[in-house]
Amino acid sequence: MGYRVVKKIPTADEIIAAFPLSDEGYLSIDKHRTEIEAILSGKDQRLVVVVGPCSAWPDTAVLEYAERLKKLNDKVSHVLKLVMRVYIQKPRTIKGWTGPVNQPDPLSPPDIAAGALYCRKLMTQVVEMGLPIADEALFTHNARGFIELLSWVAIGARSSEDQEHRIFASGIDCPVGIKNPTHGSIKIGINGVVAAQHSHYIVLDGNEVETDGNQYAHLVLRGSNDRPNYSLADISEVAEQCNKNNVYNPAVIIDVSHDNCVVNGVKDHNAQAGIILEVVNNLKTNPELKTLVKGFMLESFIKPGKQNAETANPIDLCGLSITDPCLGWDDTEALLLKLADLHIEK
Repeated sequence: MGYRVVKKIPTADEIIAAFPLSDEGYLSIDKHRTEIEAILSGKDQRLVVVVGPCSAWPDTAVLEYAERLKKLNDKVSHVLKLVMRVYIQKPRTIKGWTGPVNQPDPLSPPDIAAGALYCRKLMTQVVEMGLPIADEALFTHNARGFIELLSWVAIGARSSEDQEHRIFASGIDCPVGIKNPTHGSIKIGINGVVAAQHSHYIVLDGNEVETDGNQYAHLVLRGSNDRPNYSLADISEVAEQCNKNNVYNPAVIIDVSHDNCVVNGVKDHNAQAGIILEVVNNLKTNPELKTLVKGFMLESFIKPGKQNAETANPIDLCGLSITDPCLGWDDTEALLLKLADLHIEK
């Protein structure tokens, strides 16, 4: 293999010891996971809403966002299960910043050791606030130290056809959303869900192990290269594929960002609110499909839009995304309050 050793990085145990989580924090995670599982299985009638910055940077703005979300959660928790995005890993179509876990300062050279400590500290701080957090499982080889802090995990569109990610999902201890691939195939997305719901044999820490299978794996519709896929016809296809493949706890979450909010070839972050309201309105006419849709994902930060981390000078550190454009806080709060009201009216 062609590589050079840059430096030794801390072990997972050292990272965890540097920023330990309290007993109350671990109890909180267990509670959040159980509640999300209940929603996905239909025992809890609330909606899951995975919401927050596209990428977890900078930490000061992420923590300010968490404080705002916690206050909003106190108003809507009886109707909505808010899960905050604390995304430390970023997949790239070709190249670019891969998130704070590898490069905690996007304007400085990569530093994986510093990135691991940055991310562990930030995640524990948000968890200790009492909020459930989510991340995308991109780098499976260094998951320990982070994965156990999560209440919900995504397998992204570029990873959902990858066997390693599907097997990894089958051994995760919390609900995992499998996104449809970038080319949009719902059938292949459901194949990923089925794979994650069943056990697999792998090598782990020098041992042959069998994963348990994750019965709360579910599909996330995120649009395709060609079109959005949040229509009733798309959701109906999900229902058909779930039935055909005997999916446990059939469920779908609608990601209203990414390719679902592309308008005329350009991502429109402001379209996210309208898409959620459109889906809710459409589902009123189809009670069967309504029970299948368990929630939404959206990208939101303190300020609307985005900046270019490679050219902005000075970079805006006050909650303006450096990756995908996000809905601003004021619009996010208004949307979630509206969604809570609509869900009560159902």
